Amino acid sequence: MKNVACAQAEQLGLNVTDIQWVPGSMEKPLAVKRLLTQVSIDGAVVLGIIERGETAHGQTMGQAVIQSLINLQLETNKPVGIGILGPGILPEQIADRLTPYAQDAVRAVHAMLSSH
Repeated sequence: MKNVACAQAEQLGLNVTDIQWVPGSMEKPLAVKRLLTQVSIDGAVVLGIIERGETAHGQTMGQAVIQSLINLQLETNKPVGIGILGPGILPEQIADRLTPYAQDAVRAVHAMLSSH
């Protein structure tokens, strides 16, 4: 997903200046907040997968993460493209969705930066 997102950003003329890995989806909002508070960062793209588990934990976590990322956009006035598969995605659904989700997340950031 990362390579696809970087290629899409390059194609759209966006500069990728920082790539961060976090251990799970719950850490994504903090990592994004740290980036968006930097003056040199205009937006962020968040990629990941929240697979379907045996309980509703993934659904709850996914809603919390997405809401936090939306709140960060509003707080910082900087776009966040969300390329998180799931919550609740099945393993057999992942492969076909990796590329389009990553590309769409980058396109969303580009569109919001272009309309500003």
